Amino acid sequence: MARLPDDVAPPAGWRRARTSASLEEVYRSVPITARTPLRRFLAFVGPGYLVAVGYMDPGNWATDLAGGSAYGYTLLFVILASNFMAVLLQGLSAKLGIVTGRDLAQACRDAYSTPTVMVLWVLCELAIVACDLAEVIGAAIALNLLFGIPLAWGVVLTALDVLLILYLQDRGFRKLEALVIALVALIAGCFVFELFIARPDAGAVLGGLIPTGTLLRDPGMLYIAMGILGATVMPHNLYLHSSIVQTRRFEATHAGKREAVRFAFLDSTIALSFAFFINASILILAAATFHRAGHTSVAEIQDAYRLLTPLLGVGAASTVFALALLASGQNSTITGTLAGQIVMEGFLDITLPRWLRRLITRALAIVPAAIVAVLYGESGTAHLLILSQVVLSLQLSFAVIPLVRFTSDRIKMGEFVNPRWLTVLAWVVAAIIASLNAWLLVQTASAWVRP
Repeated sequence: MARLPDDVAPPAGWRRARTSASLEEVYRSVPITARTPLRRFLAFVGPGYLVAVGYMDPGNWATDLAGGSAYGYTLLFVILASNFMAVLLQGLSAKLGIVTGRDLAQACRDAYSTPTVMVLWVLCELAIVACDLAEVIGAAIALNLLFGIPLAWGVVLTALDVLLILYLQDRGFRKLEALVIALVALIAGCFVFELFIARPDAGAVLGGLIPTGTLLRDPGMLYIAMGILGATVMPHNLYLHSSIVQTRRFEATHAGKREAVRFAFLDSTIALSFAFFINASILILAAATFHRAGHTSVAEIQDAYRLLTPLLGVGAASTVFALALLASGQNSTITGTLAGQIVMEGFLDITLPRWLRRLITRALAIVPAAIVAVLYGESGTAHLLILSQVVLSLQLSFAVIPLVRFTSDRIKMGEFVNPRWLTVLAWVVAAIIASLNAWLLVQTASAWVRP
């Protein structure tokens, strides 16, 4: 493993010098040479979209479908609130990577004892496998709906993305970013089409963006709202973002870092706006199609696919929906495998061949998904999808709390430390996420043990 020449001694606030760069093969590989502000910003565009796909992965689809079919447009404000939380946390993640030159996993390894680091690593690996599981299942369901491929074979086919990632990354990180952005555009285009033919009530959509007290009085609505929040902010995205912002070769001066932080925040905020549009579109589509027609219990992706065409009267409605799902699942597996590499290298300070690390990550998700698909079919994969979201909920606070702590530490961050108001806001968001995810976990466990 190559040692970085600029870190022969630990900088202020850190116990160890870095022994390797995050994602070393693409570290500082994208030059920032443009002179005009717009062109310089465009040079930073890309990492935000790799992060945003985690906020529109198949794990979000079921909760959005359930919320829209059961309660119409009422829970749109929950998606909006979740997106604001995501913008804040991803902004902090990008700032940590740019300012310190460490991703979140490397920062945790430096700050905590070895036993704590090992626990954090295991929990994070479980979260990545759970997230990958949801994406594998989503892509397999889409292949089944579009081409009639059995679920088990669809799960196996998703392993081919390892080859795609290696091929693109060897030709430059921008190629990988371009693919992800193209797939995000495809998903957005699909939902523009779906909303055009569904013709939702514009007034009701705007009304849904306003919080309602009904949420606290209706246990069923509250449960789905917690599911939307719990499935939105993904722990692996915080590790991912703090690493991939370091692919830019910005000037390592205060002015250069400040510009990089500003443009990275703008990049991720715009990209997360697309994620908000897509998540909101799923809920709006469910409200305008299923809720309006009296189908208030649609929560599974397969059910939504089967009902869209007959309810909307447009033959392409179901096909376009499944195409968006396939793009979503494929996009998310790309970022999930990258996150797996970042986490292993950052927490353990070891590297494996990229193909081997990604193959391990894929196998850990593909094997259980394939077994369940063979033994239990559609109903089994639906339960596995829910289980993956519960595992993600368990891990989230273990990523959010260190992130807020590090970026609020003046010794570690210097002049880039969070201002007091941002520190307070970040801790409030961390507390909300921890409380809501704990509540969701308890409710899910109660539902499973209830006779």
